Amino acid sequence: MTTITATTQTPRTTTPRRPAYRVTPAGVLRSEWAKLWSLRSTWITLGLGLLFLVAFGLIATARYKSGYDSGTLDKGFASRTGLDLSLFGTNFAQLALGVLGVLVTAGEYSTGMIRSTLAAVPRRLPVLWSKAALYGVVVLVVGTVGAFVTFQIGSGIVSGTPAAMSLSHAGVVRSLFGAGLYLGLVGVIGAALGMLLRSVAGGISVLVATLMLIPGLVTLLPSSWQDNISPYLPSNAGESMYALTHDATSLSPGAGLWVFLGWTVLALAGAAYRLVRSDV
Repeated sequence: MTTITATTQTPRTTTPRRPAYRVTPAGVLRSEWAKLWSLRSTWITLGLGLLFLVAFGLIATARYKSGYDSGTLDKGFASRTGLDLSLFGTNFAQLALGVLGVLVTAGEYSTGMIRSTLAAVPRRLPVLWSKAALYGVVVLVVGTVGAFVTFQIGSGIVSGTPAAMSLSHAGVVRSLFGAGLYLGLVGVIGAALGMLLRSVAGGISVLVATLMLIPGLVTLLPSSWQDNISPYLPSNAGESMYALTHDATSLSPGAGLWVFLGWTVLALAGAAYRLVRSDV
């Protein structure tokens, strides 16, 4: 007598496949956009940059107006135009906006978040391009809006004085857009320095030295050296982008733009090289 035993097979359970995610430039931009605006320092520092640009410009125009009305106008202010006075705060705004650029990149190294970022984007370079481009555009918009607003209000303050100007004057619109573009590129340089040095303190120190200390040191050189070096420094080349008038010791707006773009590309190239070559 034979017995037949029936064996029942349990069906295999198949684990559902995880969807394949692709890293796209748009996705990296969206990620960096979310990270940028989730930081409290972004709102504070952008606000400070805009405040410096507007407040110092209006203070300069108000000082000119009061000095002109009272007949006690300083010699340094006597030759100023309404545009010069309105953009007086650009040098102060560039520090705040450049420092935030350093924080955008170097801040991730100080918190260790850069490991997660690079794990999500293994090719690495899209992270740098997205951070620099996104922050540069944000600063470009903020700087341009601030320049136009300050000029419009400042024009009303100095109305009826030799410094009075309007948007219809030759070169005014170009200068205002040039100021916004200059600030945007300063933000890109700040982001590049933060990625290159990977230190908030180091990035800010190099940024301040480049924009403010080195031009002061160059003035200690012989005059013939100053004329050959000074116009090509980042801050001086950038200033020529939005200056209304130029002399033999300064670059034209177009030449200043190309020189400042060269400095920006140099900073980005250094940041890209270190990002690709190093482990983290």
